[in-house]
Amino acid sequence: MKKIALTAAIGVLSVWASVAFADIALESKDDMHGTWKLQYTKNSLTAKETVSREDSWVFQGGKVTIKNIAREGGHYDQTPLNYEIDNGKLKVPFVGRSGFDTFTLVERTADTMTLKGKFGELYYFVKK
Repeated sequence: MKKIALTAAIGVLSVWASVAFADIALESKDDMHGTWKLQYTKNSLTAKETVSREDSWVFQGGKVTIKNIAREGGHYDQTPLNYEIDNGKLKVPFVGRSGFDTFTLVERTADTMTLKGKFGELYYFVKK
């Protein structure tokens, strides 16, 4: 009887965890519009270590501009790039080479947003 209860509890928890952290499909570029300050990143949902960030991502007019990117001795702004919403995911082109960085929306409120990169890394934003 205890094995059945334990198995049921584990099953319920795994379903709840997958629902709680399910990706949210983006429908249009309007879903991203605004200026978002990147507070920190994590390698995964369970990672304890965070990396503080200083950059802001500005989504406006179908373009994304990443501003205030830390670099040795100062900061710089990336040139505006056309981004896409493809199959519910955000696709941001790489600068100076072909290809895209792909992100899924994990969570969003009026003032916060969490994106997940293609390797599971998480980006935590606040609205500016």
